[in-house]
Amino acid sequence: MSDQEKIQQIRLDTAAIVRELAEEAKLDRHKLLVIGGSTSEIAGKHIGTAGTLDVAEALVEGIREVQAEYGFRLAFQCCEHLNRALVMERDTLDHYNYNEVAAVPIPKAGGSMATYAYQTFVHPCLAEQIEAHAGIDFGETLIGMHLKRIAVPYRPAIRFVGEARVNAARTRPPLIGGERAVYTPMVHADR
Repeated sequence: MSDQEKIQQIRLDTAAIVRELAEEAKLDRHKLLVIGGSTSEIAGKHIGTAGTLDVAEALVEGIREVQAEYGFRLAFQCCEHLNRALVMERDTLDHYNYNEVAAVPIPKAGGSMATYAYQTFVHPCLAEQIEAHAGIDFGETLIGMHLKRIAVPYRPAIRFVGEARVNAARTRPPLIGGERAVYTPMVHADR
């Protein structure tokens, strides 16, 4: 497979995974999806060693393709050098009232995926932390800290993008109550 075919496959597989999770998590314009990704891992290298904007572009554009269909909001996790801050559009930061931090990701401090996302957003900014409704992790970059409680693991049909393992999760509200609690809507005849 040529390098160009590999890049195209990354985009196609990414879009398929995001579409699958969007259905499972019922992502819409009221929901936030967090993405963690190591372009090095996707390329078959050790995390943080061989990032590439070509892979980042395929990843981000595959995600945006599905975003255009469903309307959900996006946040892209930076690498540890920016304390895993998150790149997003300013209107998303303002909508959720997240705390902004001052940094501009670059490939060696933020990561290639976050850099590409920042460069292509209309009004990019970084948030310190978030509580997303669902997330996908390309290359085991650990996005769990950015998910709302309660995270429910989700195993997409496609388990690898390039050489990177893919993990995903959706969230649900905590189930509270005791033995009499009901968690699914019911029609009661005795009301």
